[in-house]
Amino acid sequence: MEDRMKKRVFSPPILLLFLAFSFLLMLPEASATKWTVGNSQFWNPNINYTEWAKGKHFYLGDWLYFVYDRNQANVLEVNQTDYETCNSDHPLQNWTRGAGRDVVPLNVTKIYYIISGKGFCFSGMKVAVHVEKLPPPPKAAPVKAGAPTLFSTSHILLTPVVFAIGAAWDAFIHFW
Repeated sequence: MEDRMKKRVFSPPILLLFLAFSFLLMLPEASATKWTVGNSQFWNPNINYTEWAKGKHFYLGDWLYFVYDRNQANVLEVNQTDYETCNSDHPLQNWTRGAGRDVVPLNVTKIYYIISGKGFCFSGMKVAVHVEKLPPPPKAAPVKAGAPTLFSTSHILLTPVVFAIGAAWDAFIHFW
């Protein structure tokens, strides 16, 4: 009975499946960033949002999170001219949903011009955000001739990894 259990635990298909799953876990993960506009000061008058946005990189898929008093302010996307003159009469998009916790998804590469109407734009409640594409991942350094690689005949890195995964799998199976 014990021999049958050992065969089942270390069968090649199960081991290959476990190795493939382990490899997938090591892949880098891309994720969007939630930017709370104004950080802990939120979306309020008399804050320099140009300074807040300076030095930040906004990428496709990120989103802006506005927290404010819903009875006072709102979140409007306008064109550049209306942004500069604080004109909220013809917004391109009204992101206000009524709870004072609004989200603007940054899903187009462009400059988003966001203001608060009701006169608050004149008190500084406006921000321009330039959205860009994600930069490409860095290229790997070229392999020098004769240098060992993960798949070289010496398997310098691969062998210990396989044994460590096998030992962890064995411990897991015996635990259950």
